[in-house]
Amino acid sequence: MFVKGNQRIVGAVHSILLIQLGDVGDLVLSFPCIRALREQFPAAKIMVAVRGKAAELIQLCPWADGVIVVSAPKRSFRNGTTFQWNFFAELRRHQFDLVIDLRAGTRGAILAVLSGARQRIGFYFSPWWRNLLFTDLYDLPYSPEVHVSRYLLDLLEVYGVHARHPWPEFFVPPGKQAVAAAILLKAGVTPDGLLPVALQPFSLWKYKEWGEQKYVQLIRRIRDVWQLPVIVTGTPDERSRAQIIVDAVGEGVFNLAGETTLSEYAAILQCCQLFIGVDSAGQHLAAAVGVPTVSIYGPSNPSSWAPRGPQHRVVCKQGLSCLPCRCTGCQNSHVSLCLNELEVDEVYPAVAAALQPLTL
Repeated sequence: MFVKGNQRIVGAVHSILLIQLGDVGDLVLSFPCIRALREQFPAAKIMVAVRGKAAELIQLCPWADGVIVVSAPKRSFRNGTTFQWNFFAELRRHQFDLVIDLRAGTRGAILAVLSGARQRIGFYFSPWWRNLLFTDLYDLPYSPEVHVSRYLLDLLEVYGVHARHPWPEFFVPPGKQAVAAAILLKAGVTPDGLLPVALQPFSLWKYKEWGEQKYVQLIRRIRDVWQLPVIVTGTPDERSRAQIIVDAVGEGVFNLAGETTLSEYAAILQCCQLFIGVDSAGQHLAAAVGVPTVSIYGPSNPSSWAPRGPQHRVVCKQGLSCLPCRCTGCQNSHVSLCLNELEVDEVYPAVAAALQPLTL
């Protein structure tokens, strides 16, 4: 329902700012929005405002002209004031005609109004003062059965921007593909030319994780049955946890956690024949580069977040009427019994079904 504004994009559009201040996975799910804007406005300059850790993906995005990094590092009052002045002066330099905010937060709303754009489109959310910062608002209650990527596109489509490519795609440039091949070769991952299986055991949120010892059992089974190398991925902060898994498994598994940039990680995933992991950015990146996935879900709703398509599989604990609860663990305890009680024998069949056609 239109709450405020013209119900259409008005005037000539020469410069667009798309704001996505979510995590990396949120940005990947926003790629169809960037692409739809490019197809609708082929001659316009399109900038994307993101948090710092996601900026590298926009720098390689073929539908964006540039990235605006929104960061909040600790600074002294004097340095902070100077930084903010320079940041917003640079923001105004782009002379945006149109701003679209894909989030419900207040930072994006403030960024939108300070951009000086004549038309500022966003979702209708509280607090009330946030809504005053937009010229156009659309109230679109979220349905858990609607995929987040589709939900974001719906905001554009009600304003006449239609998507011909509704699912995320990320095109890894040849230079990054060469870097990924070198990283794998240096680590000794593909000496026999066998494409590895990528496994991301970790999440920003511990209540979404499955358990390290279960991954050890799963990797051993993949190695012994399919004779495939497995790479464990993650952030630099997760490298020591990844090493615990690698050491417990022994041969045939490699620790690449923290060894790549974000774009190199995407290129590494493209070199794999399967991605296995929890609800995290990795599953979205893997699907975006065309790799089949097996996603392990607990409290989160896979209908909202998991990659769609026949090459993508979801595993969750069966027989629990509380799923998906969409809570931060059971009763928001940050402990998820649905994942703690999910056994390897319940996950492995999905892995085997995914690997069967890939290894013939």
